[in-house]
Amino acid sequence: MLGALGISDFDERIYRALLAHGEMTAQETAERAAVSPGGARRTLARLAELGLVRGTTRARYQPVRPEEALTALLNRRRLEAESAFDKVRTAVEDLRQEYRAGRLRNNPGNLVEVLSGQDIVMERMDELRRTISTHLWVLDKPPYVERVDGAPHSNDEEKAQTTEWLRRGIEVRSVYCPEAMERPGRFDTVLELTELGEKARLLAKLPFKLHIIDRKVALVPLIGGGYDGLAVVRPSGLLDALIELFEAYWARAKPIRPATPSLDDGPSREEVLLLSMLKAGLKDQTIARQLGWSPRTASRKVAALMTRLGADTRFQAGAEATARGWI
Repeated sequence: MLGALGISDFDERIYRALLAHGEMTAQETAERAAVSPGGARRTLARLAELGLVRGTTRARYQPVRPEEALTALLNRRRLEAESAFDKVRTAVEDLRQEYRAGRLRNNPGNLVEVLSGQDIVMERMDELRRTISTHLWVLDKPPYVERVDGAPHSNDEEKAQTTEWLRRGIEVRSVYCPEAMERPGRFDTVLELTELGEKARLLAKLPFKLHIIDRKVALVPLIGGGYDGLAVVRPSGLLDALIELFEAYWARAKPIRPATPSLDDGPSREEVLLLSMLKAGLKDQTIARQLGWSPRTASRKVAALMTRLGADTRFQAGAEATARGWI
């Protein structure tokens, strides 16, 4: 019954004899259990090492309470098993790496999976997105893949998906370019997501689209930034280079921060939003689409903000706003 703990049937027989009759010598234990004295002595020594019995005066042995001794032994065996499984998992990972390295040496094409055709690409991207468990890093720029039903993507859809990732503890880091904010309301959506935990930055220009999943897979469109062709890059020097490239663009980009509450003599939320957009390099027409204004209204509000800051140019407005601690 106790074999899983390393206790043989013979060991258990001796232990049960002590439990039934209390403290005894090895000779008395042998007589009670109907075994040889030598066998009883060897077993009592082994049970003492396991913590099931303890020696007392005059070469006598006393059983330890089962709930204490067996629970402690169970915990010890569990830790030993977990340690052994960890070593096996490490060995499996090492063997997997050796196998992959061997395949790559024999056929470098295994390094990159190349997909053609929008339907195939979309299906593969959906599969990979469902596997995300730790990281999702993105260089975000148009054009965007269409939905299966042909409908355009929405801000609500983006917010729901990203929120679900954030709730699962996934690190979401995104570098956007101004063109990525063409969809009305997206800038405000990104601001909301930063309040929920997304780490978002803006850069004036991005060279291409990139998704890095769990630092194990990278997705790179192959032709013109679209999704007719897609490269799925596996762990390799190429993946390491793409990760380093993402980190370089991340370091150059400027953080997107949620708007701060309005202060009596500070900026309003609308002004902070305008300043964030101006700092990100968005033009009046894009700002107008984001905020649901006409281009003329956007230009007027930008001009009013610059006047309030005493600035003649957008650069001066940004510098003055930074000096005042508005952004």
